[in-house]
Amino acid sequence: MTKIAIVSIALGVAVMIVSFSILEGFRNEIQNKIFSFGSHLTISKYDNNNSLEVEPIGNVQLLNDLKRFPEVQSTQPFARKTAIIKTREEVLGVVLKGIDERQSPSLMRQNLVDGKFLSFPDTAASDQVLLSRKVADKLRLKVGDDALFYFIQNPPRVRRFVVSGIYQTGLDEFDEVYVIGDIRQIRELNAWPDTLVGGMEVVLKDFKQLDPVADNLYENLRYDLKLDKITDEYAQLFDWLQLLNRNVVIFLLLIVFVATFNMVATIFIMILERTNMIGVLKAIGATDNQIRSMFFFRGLNLAIRGIFYGNLAGLGFCAIQYFFHIIPLDPENYYMDRVPIYWDPLIIVVLNVATFLMSLLAVLLPTYLISRIKPVVAIKFD
Repeated sequence: MTKIAIVSIALGVAVMIVSFSILEGFRNEIQNKIFSFGSHLTISKYDNNNSLEVEPIGNVQLLNDLKRFPEVQSTQPFARKTAIIKTREEVLGVVLKGIDERQSPSLMRQNLVDGKFLSFPDTAASDQVLLSRKVADKLRLKVGDDALFYFIQNPPRVRRFVVSGIYQTGLDEFDEVYVIGDIRQIRELNAWPDTLVGGMEVVLKDFKQLDPVADNLYENLRYDLKLDKITDEYAQLFDWLQLLNRNVVIFLLLIVFVATFNMVATIFIMILERTNMIGVLKAIGATDNQIRSMFFFRGLNLAIRGIFYGNLAGLGFCAIQYFFHIIPLDPENYYMDRVPIYWDPLIIVVLNVATFLMSLLAVLLPTYLISRIKPVVAIKFD
């Protein structure tokens, strides 16, 4: 029974650590993929048409306005333009998203799986683009190939770009639509001066402060600008993460209940097995508190051993998965190719403390049964 109690607590602790580590890993991986494309906040010209190609806004004035907010960590100008890519065998419609890495590094670098990132020469617009793995496969293009981009405007324009790299996020919302290029190409196509951009992506220092910071920014923006939150633009993904949260919480509560119940049952059985001993101790003058403390510290010893082995198993499994990626995933369904692990020392400490306190309660409650045991009856108990 003592071994069952130790194994029960160890399994509970290990499963809780692994569950939280994987949950936080999923959350961070997916959020980082979303932020690499959309950032926390997006500022653009107000447009009733909801088109990807919006009216330009002034870059210099907007940057000066954003500098007044200490919550803003970085900004990235962008512009979008629809295009049709034509190769010898295939035709595909995409959205060319222009970025300017000369102002701030792009988060897109983390999604690069082949080739190299865009180069941004000082003298002219770069003729390089990044394709997603899905777009490259559909068009049968690889790193170093040329592709013709047809832009539907008046007059129509054609540009030849070189594929410098392949990216992959696992999110169809991005991989099936976007091609990344130099924002100066879009400026030239639209005949914009260098001071105009399609919009501004804003990264905050603390994502948890998204709602209050967004409200504050909105109140201080010009009337002709709109502010979009990433949680609204990709609500289905963030709703999915919230659903994961609720499921894991319910799962963990069940684990804690089972581990606590097993500890209570173990102490009860220990007391019943030693009823004769309790009767003898009471007969020679031992108090209820003295006997209770014996069982309490015995149960506490089991709990500590269970928590120790649970941490050893849980953290060991997380470390193996983190470094060796032994459990793969289908990117089509899970947005990533392996089970992610996120190390959060605070969560691990909280889980251990919560388990320890529940174990103390589980050990303490059954010991009050000792006060009801009569010495004469206990000595005769078999």
